[in-house]
Amino acid sequence: MSTPDSKPAGISLSTAVAVVVANMVGTGVFTSLGFQVGGLPSGFALLVLWAVGGLCAFCGALAYGELAAAMPRSGGEYHFLARIFHPAAGFMAGWISFTVGFAAPIALAAMAFGKYFGGVVPGASATVLSVFMVLVVAVVHSAGIHTAARFQNAATWMKVALILVFIGAGAALGEGHGARFTPAAEDWALVTSTPFAVSLVYVMYAYAGWNATTYIVGDIREPRRNVPLSIALGTLLVTGLYLALNTVFLHAAPMDELEGRVEVGHVAAGHLFGESGGRLMSGLICLGLVSSVSAMTWVGPRVAMTMGQDARLLAPLARVDRRGTPQVALALQTLIVAALLMTSTFEKVLTCVQFSIQLCSFLTVLGVMVLRRTQPGLHRPVRCWGYPLTPLIFMGISLWMLVYVLKERTWESLAGLGIMVSGLLVYAVSAKNGMTAKAL
Repeated sequence: MSTPDSKPAGISLSTAVAVVVANMVGTGVFTSLGFQVGGLPSGFALLVLWAVGGLCAFCGALAYGELAAAMPRSGGEYHFLARIFHPAAGFMAGWISFTVGFAAPIALAAMAFGKYFGGVVPGASATVLSVFMVLVVAVVHSAGIHTAARFQNAATWMKVALILVFIGAGAALGEGHGARFTPAAEDWALVTSTPFAVSLVYVMYAYAGWNATTYIVGDIREPRRNVPLSIALGTLLVTGLYLALNTVFLHAAPMDELEGRVEVGHVAAGHLFGESGGRLMSGLICLGLVSSVSAMTWVGPRVAMTMGQDARLLAPLARVDRRGTPQVALALQTLIVAALLMTSTFEKVLTCVQFSIQLCSFLTVLGVMVLRRTQPGLHRPVRCWGYPLTPLIFMGISLWMLVYVLKERTWESLAGLGIMVSGLLVYAVSAKNGMTAKAL
C-alpha cells in the first residue's frame, strides 16, 4: 500500500503520450518532403499523403488499443503474435525488435543529432557526439522509470512547444511561394500514382512509433485504460503536427528549392528567419532527436526483458534492478547502437528491417480480427472503434505499401525477411534444447 509520500506505481497518461509522441517525431518529418515534391508537385496531394499516413497510423492505434487492453503485458508484437498465433510468431517479431528493430532507428537518430549539432558547434565529430548522446541517455534511463519519465516529459513537451512556435511563425511570416492546397483534377491521378505509394513508405517511417506504449505496458499506470488512450491521443497529436509542419514548409519555400533536399526544415527556416533560421531549426531538430532516442531507449529493452522472462536462453535480459530497470537489456541495446554508429551500418540495417516491421504490424492488426472469431468471450475493456472498417483500412494501406516496397526495394526486403527467418531458427533451436521456459 502506498503512503502519501510514495510515488504511484508506473507512469502517468501524459508521460505515456509523451513516449508515443517522442517515438514518432524524429527526423522523418524534417527530411522526407524533399524526396516527395518531385513526384508529387502539388501541395494538396502532399497533404493527402501525410493525412493518409496519419489515418493508417490511427487505425492501427485503435486496433492495438483493443489488444493492449485485453492482454496487458509489455512486449508489443512479441506478446500479441505469440498469444494470437503461436509463440514462434511472437519470438520472430521480438527477435527483430531485440536485435536491430530499435537499435538501428536509435543509431540513425543519434547520427542525425551529431550532424545537426555539428552545425551549431562547427568542427565537432558527428560520430563522437552521437555516441556520447546515446550513452548519456542510457545513463538517465538506468536511474529508473521516474527519472526517465521526468526527462522524457521535459524533452518531449519542449519539442512540441517549439514546433508549435515554428508553425505559428511560418503562418505569420511565410510569404507563400505558389504551393496550392486546394484540389485540382490532376491531383487525383497523383494520389493513385506509383510516386504516391513509394512516398507513403517514407511517410509511414515518419509515423513509426505510434504503438510505442504497447512495448512498456508494465511501466504504465492503469494500462488497460492508459495504453489505448496514449496511442490514440499521441497519434492524433502527431498527425496534426505533421500536417501543419508540411504546410508551413510548402508555404515558406519554393518547391524547386525543396526538391531533393534532405534538410527541408533548414531551407524553410532560412526563408522565414534569414541566416539565423538554420541554427534555429538545427537546435529544434536536435532537441527532437534527443527526445526520440530517449523514448526508444526506454522501449527497446522492455521487449528484450519480456523475451527473457519467457525463454531461458535469454534469461539474463529479464533481470531488473530495484527500480525496475532491465539493466542488462539496456546495456546490450546501447552496445549494439554504439557498434552500428562506429561501423556506419545502421542505414543499411534500417532499410532491411522496415519491411519486416510493417509486416509484423500487419499481422498484429489481422490478429484483432482473428481473436474476434477464435475468442469471442475474451474480456475486452476497450474495443476497436469502427471495427471491422478501421483494421481493414490499416491492413489495406499496409499491404499496398508492402507490395511496393518488395517491388522497389527487393533485396533489402528479402534481407529483412532473412532476419525474421533467423529469429525462427533461434526459436527452433531453443525449443529443441528445452530453452523455452513456457508457451505464451
